[in-house]
Amino acid sequence: MEKPLTGHIRRGEMLGIEEYEKMGGYLALRKALHGMSPQDILAEVKASNLRGRGGAGFPTGMKWSFVPADGRSAGPKYLISNSDEMEPGTFKDRVIMEGNPHLMIEGMIIGSYAVQADIAYIFLRWAYVQSSTRLERALAEAYEKKYLGRNILGSGYGLEMRIHTSAGRYICGEETALLNALEGRRGIPRSKPPYPQLSGLWGKPAVVNNAETFANVPHIILNGADWYKGLSRSKDGGTKIYGISGKVRKPGWWELPMGTTLRELLEEHAGGMQSGFTFRGALPGGGSTDFITADHLDTRMDFDSLSRVGSRLGTGIVIVLDDMTCPVGMVLNLTRFFARESCGWCTPCWAGLQWAEEILDRIEKGAGRPDDLDLLAFHCRMLAPGHTYCAHAPGAMEPVQSALKYFREDFERHIRERKCPFKNRR
Repeated sequence: MEKPLTGHIRRGEMLGIEEYEKMGGYLALRKALHGMSPQDILAEVKASNLRGRGGAGFPTGMKWSFVPADGRSAGPKYLISNSDEMEPGTFKDRVIMEGNPHLMIEGMIIGSYAVQADIAYIFLRWAYVQSSTRLERALAEAYEKKYLGRNILGSGYGLEMRIHTSAGRYICGEETALLNALEGRRGIPRSKPPYPQLSGLWGKPAVVNNAETFANVPHIILNGADWYKGLSRSKDGGTKIYGISGKVRKPGWWELPMGTTLRELLEEHAGGMQSGFTFRGALPGGGSTDFITADHLDTRMDFDSLSRVGSRLGTGIVIVLDDMTCPVGMVLNLTRFFARESCGWCTPCWAGLQWAEEILDRIEKGAGRPDDLDLLAFHCRMLAPGHTYCAHAPGAMEPVQSALKYFREDFERHIRERKCPFKNRR
C-alpha cells in the first residue's frame, strides 16, 4: 500500500532537504511553477476530492477558489497552515511536522502559488517545541535552496514563509480566532461573513488549511487527481493518518486508505483490545465527536460514512472507551476541558459549558438528581449548531449527547446508586 504522507518517515528522526529531494521532493513545485497556471492547480486539487484534514472536511480546491483572482483585491494575500492541533486525543500533524516538514512546506508553497499569496504562516501550537525546531531547520534549508524567497526557481513568483508560535488556547484552532491571534489580538472567533478568503488576515484575503491537508498537495500535483483518488476506498480522495488511544494493545498512528473501517483500524493495526477489556464505544475523530459503538465497527472512516451513523470523521484519531472506564467520568473530563477552553465570547458557550460540567461532576460524585439527565439534554439542544457564535460549544456537547444516547443506563445507575459504579473496577 502506498503511503505518500509517511512512507519515508523514520520515527524519531527528521528528513532533511537532501533526503527529501532524493525521494522526489520539490519536483511537484517545479512542475507547478514551470508547467501549470494557478487555475490548473485549482482544477487538479478540486478534481482530487481532497477534503480538509483538520476536522470540518471542506473541499480544499473549492476553498482556494473563493480567493479573488489577481486584480480583484488590493494588497497582499496570505496562506496559513493551522498547525495548532489542540483537539483532545489528536497527534497526527506533529507526525508530519517532525518527520517530514518539507512535505508540508512544499504543499504550502504550491497552495500559495495557486491563490497567489505573498506571505505564508505556520501557526504552531506553543507546546510543539520539537516541531518548531525542525520546521525552523526545514525553512532555512528551503530558503537556501531557493524554494522560498524572491523569484522561486526562476519562475517570477515569490513567497515568504514564517512560523508563528501561538501562546493561545484551543479556540485558536478555529480559523477566524486563529487570524485574530496571528494579528496579536484576543483569540476569539469572528462573525462570518465575510469569510477569510475575502477578508481574513488584516482584512486581506487569507486561506487557512490544516497541516495534513497541505502535505497531500505535492502528491496530487506530481501524480495527478486520478492517481490520488485511486488511493482511497471512498469518494474522498487519498490516504489518511489515523490513530488510536485507549485500552488497545498497540496505540499509535497509521497511514491508511481513506475509508478504512474502524474494525480494521482497531483489530488489525491496533491489535485489538488489551486482555481483560472489552470495546464499548469510541470517539472516532477526537474529543469533540459523537460516540459510536460496537454496532458501527464496520463503518468506513470517511466524512460521509461517519456522518450517516451520527458522528464525524473529525481528525480521524480515535479515542476508545472500554468496559472498565466510566463513560460519565470520560465525558466529564472532556466537558471540563472544553468549559475551561471557552473563549468567553458568547454566553451560551461560557455559561452553558460550565453548567454542563457542574451537572456531570455531581452525577459522577454520586450527588446527581433525577432531573439532571433532562438538564443535560436541554444543554445539548441549546448548545447545538446555530445557537452559539462558533462551533466550540456544539462540538463540546457531541460526546455528551451521544453518551446519553448509548450509555444512559450508566448515568441512571450513578443517580440511582448515588455513586460511580466503576470506582472499584480496574
